[in-house]
Amino acid sequence: MTTAHHGDDWYAHRMRAVAERLAARGHDVTICCAQWWEGDHPSFDFEGVTYRRVTADLAPRAFVTRLPFVLNSVRPEVVHVATRPHLAVPAAKAAARLRRTPVVGEWWARPADETPPWRRRWAARSPDRVLVPSRTVGTRVREWGADGDAVDVIPDSVDVAGIRSAPVDPRADIVYARSLDEHANVEEFLLALAELRQREWRAVVVGDGPARPDAERTARDLRIADRVDFLGALDPAEQVPILKGAHVFAQTATWAPFATSLLRALACGCVGVVEYQAESAAHELVEEDPRGSLVTSPRELADEIVAAAELERWTVNEAYAPYDHETVLDRYVDCYETVVDDYGLF
Repeated sequence: MTTAHHGDDWYAHRMRAVAERLAARGHDVTICCAQWWEGDHPSFDFEGVTYRRVTADLAPRAFVTRLPFVLNSVRPEVVHVATRPHLAVPAAKAAARLRRTPVVGEWWARPADETPPWRRRWAARSPDRVLVPSRTVGTRVREWGADGDAVDVIPDSVDVAGIRSAPVDPRADIVYARSLDEHANVEEFLLALAELRQREWRAVVVGDGPARPDAERTARDLRIADRVDFLGALDPAEQVPILKGAHVFAQTATWAPFATSLLRALACGCVGVVEYQAESAAHELVEEDPRGSLVTSPRELADEIVAAAELERWTVNEAYAPYDHETVLDRYVDCYETVVDDYGLF
């Protein structure tokens, strides 16, 4: 129902990127959504993707009711549906069944989801395949009733080729990067830096949002404001040189279905230090990284930052090449081709 054009949403930005990359490869991609463009026309083409109006407003009940009719007019080979609202998934399944079209669900997990459990179960069980960005989200979907064999993990991606060719900006030793919302938990990062007040370091916080004023106030209260630069929101291309010049990336957010900023930092050669959080999948990226570490407190985070000083500085880590945009997009295409082939067997 909502897209990246409606607001700042991690999942919506992820799916917009996938849709535009598919279109760039020559696939016909239509996104059926609530209208975000001006005018009365029912569809709008943007960056190679066709957006088709289901409702003029963000009205979940009307969206679910009208979605099957719009999908029937699109006549897709594969329906890829977001689980928000949850009932959009069985609605899409009903339309697709009439046309013998497979349905792939992309799970939009969120903290404190107050949706009735039966809706979550219906959304988890309806698709032919369920895509999740991490094992953490996959576990949650299985708990809600998805067939374990039908769940595929497709991670977020970064521009590895662009990282290799980017310059190095040495302004910071330690970086935190994320939208500064209610889940940012940037204070834990600042508390760790305060433990290292007697050492030489420079840090930057990349990101903006409602939690930024409190974070800046915390830095002042801890007497480290003169050594922490708040850079505001930067696009990935602007972040990469800073990450290549840094040595440590700290991840403390309490919610992350996939830690894209951490992935970008790791690909840029940073040592990743992750504070474990129950609603975050960030730990998955460092569990098998010999340079990374997992901590549970600001004190441990500070200790790992100190320990990282013994490791060689890198500007690229080729171990993360499989997370390149094109490689991950291949996994989406493989999924679509597989569900189409499997559907033809019955």
